[in-house]
Amino acid sequence: MKSIYFENDDILQIRVSEKQIVREVSQDWHTNISYAEDGSIVEIVLLDTKKEGLLPLEYRKAA
Repeated sequence: MKSIYFENDDILQIRVSEKQIVREVSQDWHTNISYAEDGSIVEIVLLDTKKEGLLPLEYRKAA
């Protein structure tokens, strides 16, 4: 997983796979999800990240 925060635009890009993006879906005004051909999530883009209180992120390890 790789995440990049674009401070000037207040956008957080979270890349979870290196697969090619074939479809993008807007979940709401602030959340866009990109999918690979097999239906797996490739990337999540969050708009107005700090403004919406989504930063700083809290990371937790899965059990």
